[in-house]
Amino acid sequence: MRTAMRIAQSQLEKMLAAHEPTAGMYVRVHGKNLIMGRREPLGPDGQIENDDRVRLTRLNASTYGLSVKRHTGRWERTPFSGSMEEMVQVISTFMQHLVAPLPGCIRTYET
Repeated sequence: MRTAMRIAQSQLEKMLAAHEPTAGMYVRVHGKNLIMGRREPLGPDGQIENDDRVRLTRLNASTYGLSVKRHTGRWERTPFSGSMEEMVQVISTFMQHLVAPLPGCIRTYET
């Protein structure tokens, strides 16, 4: 499963880069989850930190479920599931307000 998730991570990174609202997001693997977020100045003194935003959970070989990170730090499932391509489309259209860079943080930070 580890190799399959690394391949999925690479595919997802390419898909995110192709859409303006999601360009510059990082993707990390955690078990069967692909967690997407931005590196932005969040900590004291504007330290750059990971800010997880959305998560795809692998349901089977070709289907993912979409969750969003709540202000409490917990993940909340959404009613969306489908192929990785479909989930990226949902994220870049219906959820672009969740994945957009914070105001004043437009530039992309390297990981």
